[in-house]
Amino acid sequence: MAWNNWTRKAVATMGSLALVGALAACSGSGAGGGAGAGGGESTAPEDIQVGVAMPTETSERWIADGEAVKSQLEEAGFEVDLQFANDDIPTQQQQIDQMITKGSDILVVASIDGTALSTQLQAAADQNIPIISYDRLINGTENVDFYVTFDNYNVGVQQATSLLAGMGLADDQGKRTDKKGKFNIELFAGSIDDNNAHFFWKGAMDTLKPYLDDGTLTVKSGQTKIEQAATLRWSQEEAQSRMEDLITAHYQGGKTKIDGILSPFDGISRGIITALSNAGYGKSIKDGLPIISGQDAEIASVKLIDDGVQYATIFKDTRKLATQAVEAVKAYAGGGEPEANDTESYDNGKKVVPSYLLDSDIVVKDNITSLLVDSGYYTAEEVKAGQAK
Repeated sequence: MAWNNWTRKAVATMGSLALVGALAACSGSGAGGGAGAGGGESTAPEDIQVGVAMPTETSERWIADGEAVKSQLEEAGFEVDLQFANDDIPTQQQQIDQMITKGSDILVVASIDGTALSTQLQAAADQNIPIISYDRLINGTENVDFYVTFDNYNVGVQQATSLLAGMGLADDQGKRTDKKGKFNIELFAGSIDDNNAHFFWKGAMDTLKPYLDDGTLTVKSGQTKIEQAATLRWSQEEAQSRMEDLITAHYQGGKTKIDGILSPFDGISRGIITALSNAGYGKSIKDGLPIISGQDAEIASVKLIDDGVQYATIFKDTRKLATQAVEAVKAYAGGGEPEANDTESYDNGKKVVPSYLLDSDIVVKDNITSLLVDSGYYTAEEVKAGQAK
């Protein structure tokens, strides 16, 4: 549904290019105004409402995303309708329906289930509303215009690299060391209905494969497929429960050593840590906890890393992601298209969605200050307290 599709639909509806020009001239006054993109016309930000649909407020990461997108859009002059769906698919569907009804001209959507919004996005397409998929790719529909995210395959590579580095099997750049031995690990994946979870998993498993193939690493449970390792809705409680089951079934209730655990998200990591600590693996890495990875640099987990409990997380600066989403909104408002730096990687089953990918960083104890504090993402006091103000 890029610019040419907008024009084609408008022409089909109005029957003449003259009428398309007239419609573009008054865009922004209600749903389907086209924000200027339909006819290649520029529309002032104050005449444009942007609907921002976020998946949940149960994760501090998504709260930060929502606030960053909203504040940056409002600073640029746009009117913003921000909604959180509490990880409930029907709620998110209803919220997007309401955004369209209430006159949103552009939508920014971080989906709960990337396959569950086809009806809503068709309704948006019918009214010439551009759709920007935010961090989670929306699948199974042609009605996605642009995608802003991080290099999710590389995030998976970084998760596995941090796991290997923590066990001494690789350096912080991922280069294999000369350390020998056999190590037990377990694998956790994200929610199977989140497209990103598959990219994280592939990046991580491609990185771990040489160590699994030569026997350096062993997954004692044998659960090496994403369907076996998946954690629905990225749930901390579900991760804790699965880790408890793994300990009971494959590690003699806590008597057999576990050297490392691949975790794709800090909330999952904290659930894993709780299960391990309860089973007698210690309260810190020094006391016997395995090396555990993570993602999103949630403040509670940053404190755990600083305290030597969790080994690493992946920092995806949501301020930069929000900025890229706002740049995409500005491009559509200006009657053009956003700049993509990837036009090959993200096939949603109906189209390859033009994307803008951002870089991420591995956070360990030694670089918390340089990556998170010096950049203003957290203060030193917040890290120490494990709670953001």
